[in-house]
Amino acid sequence: MTRINSSIGESIKSIPKGESFIDFDFLKGADLRHDWTLQEIKEILDLPLMDLLWRAQIAHRSYNPGYKVQLASLLSVKTGGCSEDCAYCPQSVHNDTEVDPIPTLQVDSVLQKARVAKDAGADRFCMGWAWREIKDGIAFDSMLEMIRGVRKLGLEACVTAGMLTDNQALRLAEAGLTAYNHNLDTSPEHYSKIISTRTYEDRLKTLQRVRTAGITVCCGGIIGMGESISDRASLLRVLATLNPHPESVPINALVAVEGTPMGDLSSIDPLEMVRMVATARIIMPKSKIRLSAGRQQLGREAQILCLQSGANSIFYGDMLLTTSNPEVEADRKLLSDAGVQVNFPLD
Repeated sequence: MTRINSSIGESIKSIPKGESFIDFDFLKGADLRHDWTLQEIKEILDLPLMDLLWRAQIAHRSYNPGYKVQLASLLSVKTGGCSEDCAYCPQSVHNDTEVDPIPTLQVDSVLQKARVAKDAGADRFCMGWAWREIKDGIAFDSMLEMIRGVRKLGLEACVTAGMLTDNQALRLAEAGLTAYNHNLDTSPEHYSKIISTRTYEDRLKTLQRVRTAGITVCCGGIIGMGESISDRASLLRVLATLNPHPESVPINALVAVEGTPMGDLSSIDPLEMVRMVATARIIMPKSKIRLSAGRQQLGREAQILCLQSGANSIFYGDMLLTTSNPEVEADRKLLSDAGVQVNFPLD
């Protein structure tokens, strides 16, 4: 067999597509790469599925021993009324959906939901505000208080609330924020078909502000929005060439909502999600790969394949921001059947 080089990327290039055996020891301690090319990532996405799963397994086991899955709970603190025109989003004022604006939840209410999430086994609590950007004032002060309260409960705290300033990022860091979520959504090439009210560069600048403040980055995208395989590879390339890689990479499948421009799109083949997760794991082996929106439509078998190929976090709870999610008991059984380790509370 061809000798495998010290990096995951080199090992992939050096082995013929038909080869299915790789010695795990060659990949342990390999240097992370931040110089992935579009062609390399496309070739990984296009590998025969069995080979792709095997190589993703090696990366996953080398950097993340065992099958440990982090449970994260997601709460919409401020729902609807967003001024952005994201074509997939039911919370946009530009889209005619049944999601009506809901007043921002108060601090005590949010912290009570965080306690419930912790009692159910979650150790990361994510809070979302349907904003284009954070504005200073009472709402931002409440956000800081929520973050402090969530951290006091012993939970990781994640926020998604649009663009932010350098000073706001520093204040979030001072409050103890663990992670800031700001997805790229899709590739730079496909982006103009998804949104016009915020540029790709705006998104990258937001990520840099978060990183500079010392907050970990949660950044991923959505597949199933009419993009090509090349677009998917391009999105992954942007993520994998960030240095450092995002600590958290949510992989979402479009949940088509009636009233949005993408409301008529068909669901993706579940194996497309598996391929996306596996490729993300190979090129960003230390990141948390989060199986996120659209999980309910995948089915049990595809979700287990995603876990096998490197997903090591799921959003846990019956709702995401405005779309449904598998029931808690169904997730408990799924993870138990898959044999993964989670922090479920004792009954």
